Amino acid sequence: MSDEDSETPATELQGGEENELPIIQLCGLVEELSYGNSALKTETEMFEKYYNKLEPRDQRHPRLSEIKITRAEFAQLRGRYRSKSRVGVDRAIGLSYDQKCELVLKELDDMKDEIRHMRANAERDLQHHEAIIEEAEMRWVEVCRAVHEFKKDVLKTISKKKGSILATQKVMKYIEDMNRRRDNMKDKLCLKNVSLKVQRKKMLSQLRQKEEVGEALHDVDFQQLKIENAQFLETIEAKNQELIQLKLASGNTLQRLNAYKSKLQRSTEMSIHLDKEILLRNELLEKIESETLQAEEDRAKAEAVNKRLRRQLAEFQVPQVMVYVREKILTGDLEKTIKMWERKVEIAEMTLKGYRKAWNKMKTTNEHLQAICPPGK
Repeated sequence: MSDEDSETPATELQGGEENELPIIQLCGLVEELSYGNSALKTETEMFEKYYNKLEPRDQRHPRLSEIKITRAEFAQLRGRYRSKSRVGVDRAIGLSYDQKCELVLKELDDMKDEIRHMRANAERDLQHHEAIIEEAEMRWVEVCRAVHEFKKDVLKTISKKKGSILATQKVMKYIEDMNRRRDNMKDKLCLKNVSLKVQRKKMLSQLRQKEEVGEALHDVDFQQLKIENAQFLETIEAKNQELIQLKLASGNTLQRLNAYKSKLQRSTEMSIHLDKEILLRNELLEKIESETLQAEEDRAKAEAVNKRLRRQLAEFQVPQVMVYVREKILTGDLEKTIKMWERKVEIAEMTLKGYRKAWNKMKTTNEHLQAICPPGK
């Protein structure tokens, strides 16, 4: 930015030419000078931008990058510059570091403002495009619904009855219904637009009244409003703290409620299990009671039989030996007689079977003879 900075590399270059530096040092010096020139170019562009903002557009000087000169003119200017530097002409004073810092800060603020404006414009464009996309999606849904209704109401009828008058009537009726729906939608939107315009006028009038009231306010009113605002902020902070406490209490209560719900669920499951167990035990108890009653009846019957047998045993008298022997002999004789009669009965049955067989044979023979020689011939 200053002539001192620009002349320092020139003097170094002259000293290098006089001392005839090697190629490596010359390359390093050229690279260093290129870095310095790029930094100076950046500072110059920033200063020109800031200067153009301050100066009116009609009175602006052309930029260094916009000035077009030939090589001869550039060499002539360079020679003049070197001659002036050799002679020792007064050098121009450049910007100080504070001025450069202030310039950079202003440029940074301007850049932030531009970024903010660009971000606001981008957000506005994004909202606009999102609204367009949402509208397109809604329109697409309406179109899909209309296509579905058209297929359902018209195309099925046309496919079933091709070229019929009913299909044409269906199409015309569908078109009339669609037009009627659109007219109703248009009327609704018109009414909504009118109501929104009225609401907008009311809001503008309220805003205008607020602005007029705001212009009539004084410093005392603003101080009072600040005090009230501070009081309201304190109240809001207290309410927020109270809300946080209530949220914590609500969270604890919710945890307890969940714990009690889990306990209630476990108790309900246990109660259901116990009810089933009680039913099973009741059924088992009824079965045991019925078995007990049956056992009591069996016991009573057994006791009665036992008593009868005991009574018989008590009343029983043992006979004498000779009587027993005679009874035994009589019993043996009776058994022999029974066996003999059983044998006689078997023989009689066999004889009866023979007689019946002979009788049946004679009967069949007689019937055969009667069939051959009927009586009366």
